[in-house]
Amino acid sequence: MSTRTRYHLAQFNTATLRFPLGDPRMADFVALLEPVNALADGTPGFVWRLVEEGEADATGMRPAGEDVIVNFSVWESAEALWDFVYRSAHLETMRRRREWFQRHVDAHLVLWWVPAGHIPSVGEALERLALLRAGGPSPRAFTFTSSYTAEEAASAGAEPAGAGPAAP
Repeated sequence: MSTRTRYHLAQFNTATLRFPLGDPRMADFVALLEPVNALADGTPGFVWRLVEEGEADATGMRPAGEDVIVNFSVWESAEALWDFVYRSAHLETMRRRREWFQRHVDAHLVLWWVPAGHIPSVGEALERLALLRAGGPSPRAFTFTSSYTAEEAASAGAEPAGAGPAAP
């Protein structure tokens, strides 16, 4: 089995709301949640996304602050995630993000490799984001522009604790 199929890419990002979700100025964003989530769910390479129990998405969860929503998913590869983010209808939503979210001073997106089949926890995601913010990109926490391959992460021992051997 290749390293590529043994690892999946986790992504976690935060967005600080300009207005509460119920505010009329957020109506377009709220209306896009279901179709964009459905698009992600149907995109080749999609594995999993965080959904609040009993809800269609995770917008009610606030693990990073009361005015911060999170998006958390796992993908088969960096290419699959990239294609969804930048080569699908999701891109139009991203183009409008300044209408709905404040600009971030700190890193707001973190990527890391997980063993295939491992569903990372929100706590793990917050730790990876904190690691990126504190030390910059590394095999344990990186971004699209400063990325590492699954092989590089495995070689660096960057796998989550207790998730199994790091060697390919």
